[in-house]
Order: sequence, then structure tokens, then C-alpha cells
Amino acid sequence: MIGVDIRIDRPGGFSLRAAFAAPDVGVTALFGRSGAGKTTIIQAVAGVVRPDAGRIAVGETVFFDRDRGIDLPIEARRVGYVFQDARLFPHLSVERNLRYGERRARGVPFIAFDAVVEMLGIRHLLARRPHTLSGGERQRVAIGRALLAQPRLLLMDEPLAALDEQRKSEILPYLERLRDETRLPILYVSHSVDEVLRLSDTVVALAQGRMIAAGPVAGVMSQPSILPVVGRFDLGTIFDCTVARHDPAYELSTLRFADGELRVPLVDQPLGAPVRARIRSRDVALALARPTDVSVTNLLAGTVKSIVRMEGPYSDVELVVGGSSLHATVTAESVERLALAPGMALWAMIKAVAVDSRSTLFSAPDAAAPGQGGPPADGSTQVAAPHQSRS
Repeated sequence: MIGVDIRIDRPGGFSLRAAFAAPDVGVTALFGRSGAGKTTIIQAVAGVVRPDAGRIAVGETVFFDRDRGIDLPIEARRVGYVFQDARLFPHLSVERNLRYGERRARGVPFIAFDAVVEMLGIRHLLARRPHTLSGGERQRVAIGRALLAQPRLLLMDEPLAALDEQRKSEILPYLERLRDETRLPILYVSHSVDEVLRLSDTVVALAQGRMIAAGPVAGVMSQPSILPVVGRFDLGTIFDCTVARHDPAYELSTLRFADGELRVPLVDQPLGAPVRARIRSRDVALALARPTDVSVTNLLAGTVKSIVRMEGPYSDVELVVGGSSLHATVTAESVERLALAPGMALWAMIKAVAVDSRSTLFSAPDAAAPGQGGPPADGSTQVAAPHQSRS
């Protein structure tokens, strides 16, 4: 478990308060807009920034404890750090950049050079210099160098921020593979909803130096409280689904979630594959009775759980659909006109085309098996074997 409970005050009035626990396997996203304090948190974990108060621990190792006078030096923390820009040595080949990471390794090795090269798909780049690589290739090499230092924790500071959309789409499958195959704990800084939904298991949402929500990604990214972070456009509900059926004739797929099914544009995933579907709350319409003779494909029966007035003319209506929650953004006028109230039965209408496979369907992270992943705690040697990507 990664435990962070810190206070940092900086000249000029910025202050950070963060207290959260993250799993010791998988990706925890530090999510928020610029200036929220995301990078400051991972700099504190790395030892680059010294908190004014608090405690940071990874597993049984205490990195920092102000009350006890503990402040491990950077090299003793064994963290890998991947920046927005790759920061490779320009005069060294890709292989020598990677070997530099090997030379910095501390502790028992858990991943081998060849396994890293295969996992990140960079064997054909080994003889080249950084200036000949694309932005995505440079980031893959930077990740490999960080892994070969045998870290107990990987810190990634918006590693895709400097890439265009095409390069991002190229590198995301490698990040999924990194998540699934190494089982390292990863703190991943991002302001991108798409990256958070695709990669993370846990989310810590921040705004102006304060935590506003933390927990499993589906729950946090569906909360109206994160509106200051995502904006009204991206507020919505996340369903963890599996692919149930494909209908090639109409280029549609059926996704099954815990309490129903969704028809969506054709998903390029096999039957049974886990996917994460994001339904923007602004794409959900409500009806008092089951609609008939409408073009909307997805009709879900639910009960109003809560109604929250938001800024402007909008209200958030949370429905309970079986055991799942679904959020709809409607006008406050509609709430009054339909006399909506908690406990009322409603029908939610979601267009199939609103669940756009280009931007809102992602491979869901595999559940971590107990005892798997990351640097071994028992002193044994564990080498990640290359195998096919799950993305």
C-alpha cells in the first residue's frame, strides 16, 4: 500500500493538502487541471520536494515522516520517474540509455533487459540515437530506462502530454501492457479523462491543492463533485462491461454490465473482453414512462436516488439502475416540470451513437491477483516474461 498524507506550503500562497492510500499494484491516477498540485505530490514521493508536514510510505518503507525525522534520500527510495519529455542522453544510443538504467539498479532485480525491450517493442530501436526517434518512441525508451533501474514504484508525470493524438494512440497500448505485466504500483499524473479511464484502477482528483475525491475510478469519475475538474462536458457515468455480442451487419456491439446491456458502435474487442464504457450525463434523457416508437436504442429502468442543483440552469439526477448508478444532466426547469423527486421511477434513454467507441470505450485494467506484481518482497528474483499485449 502507498500512503500519502502531506502538507506543502509555498511562497506566493499555494498550499497543498493531500491524504490518500493507493494499492500496491496497478495505476493510481492523480487527476486534475494545471496547478492542482499533481506534480508536487509525486515530487514529494520521489524526494525532490520536502513536505512541511506529514508522512509518505510505500509498503513497509517510510520515505518521509516529519514527526519522526525520517527523510530518505532520493536514491534510497528506489522510484522510477518518467517525465513529460523523455530526457534521454542525446549522445548515447537507445541501448546505452537503457543500460544506464541497469547500472542505477538497486535491490533484487525483478525485470530483465530483454523482457523490457520486448514488452515496450523497442528492440528495432536499440542502435539508434534519440534524435532519430518519434516522440512516442522516445517515451517508450524512457519508460524502459526507468524500469531497468528496478524501482519499487513508478512515477509518471503526464508522459503523453507532449504527444499528438496519433502518438498517444500508439503508446497507450504499451502503457496498458506495462500496467498488466509488471504489476508495479504506478502513480500517474494526468489531466486527460481518456487516459485516466483507460489506464487507472484508482483516482485521486485534485483542484487548487485540495483533494475533492479519491477511490475506484468508476465511482470517482461519476461523482458530480468532480465537476470543477472534468467540466460539464465530460461529467458522466462509468460502467465496467464485457463484450456480449457483435452485430456486423449494423456495425454495433452489445456490452453487458452488472445490471443490463448497452448497444454501442462496433467495438474492436473479442467476446468476453473487459471494456469500460463512459456515458456522458448530458447524453442521458429521462422519461416518466417507457418510451415507444423512438430511435433511441438503450432504455434503462431506474429510480431517482438524488437531485443536485449545479451551476447555471443544470441539475444532476442520479438514478439507481439495479445496483448501478447512472447520472443525467437536465435543466432545473425539467426537474420542476416533471416533478422529479427521490424514489420516483423513471426511464433513462441513451443513444447508441452517444457511446462513441473512438473516445469513450477502453480496455479495462485486469484485476491484480493477490500476491502478484512488482518487486518481490521475499528476496526472490522475478523476471517478467514477454507475451502478447492485451490491448
